[in-house]
Amino acid sequence: MTTGSPIRLSVVVPLYNETQTLPELVRRLGAVLDGVEGETEVVLVDDGSVDRTAELASEAVDRDPRFRLIRLSRNFGHQIAISAGLDAVVGDAVVIMDGDLQDPPEVIPDLVQRWREGFEIVHAVRVSREGEPRLRKARAALFYRLLRRLTDTDIPADVGDFRLVDRRALTAFRTMRERNRYIRGMFSWVGFRQTTVGYAREARYAGESKYPLRKLAKLGADGVLSFSNAPLRLALRLGFAISTLAFLFAA
Repeated sequence: MTTGSPIRLSVVVPLYNETQTLPELVRRLGAVLDGVEGETEVVLVDDGSVDRTAELASEAVDRDPRFRLIRLSRNFGHQIAISAGLDAVVGDAVVIMDGDLQDPPEVIPDLVQRWREGFEIVHAVRVSREGEPRLRKARAALFYRLLRRLTDTDIPADVGDFRLVDRRALTAFRTMRERNRYIRGMFSWVGFRQTTVGYAREARYAGESKYPLRKLAKLGADGVLSFSNAPLRLALRLGFAISTLAFLFAA
């Protein structure tokens, strides 16, 4: 892109049962985009919510032409909802952020600035985590350490799905149609010029986390299995050991 030129910026926000948070999200996100030079759009992806999320999102679309709504037929999960939004955006760059306001919309100008400097993927790194239990923080830190040890892909620690992606990187990402998706790892894997922006992750504005321990464990397993061959090597060694023992027992 040409530095200082007008841009087309898209924002993808997956939503699941965010009735309490959505009005504030729309207000803050709209205020931030008012200060962005160029065209902007927000793609809200309702991931099969069972509360009034879709209704409130439709009202936001009616009030502000920058907002669009995609309604999935059922709850497919966070990573699929993000992918659906990324398939629909038209911007020169796209910001991915969660809808619970733990990813502050006010960080978007910092992501855009780094993109204007020539970086094609800008990861938002959590330098602090307000309102999260110590055990959850410890589990996250342990997971990122293990993932960096097990994989050759340089996946930044303390990075969720909050990031800005250039159109070129998005085009490469769209060719990857994995069923079990670990999006933060996929964007690290595709290459291009990457950098980070630090931010303070806010406490959840309202409601409960949509990632209980079971879903976090599945997401972690998808990350390890997708970007490391260590589980395959372990299975092969275990199989070899069992076969050797069986042969000795038979002899």
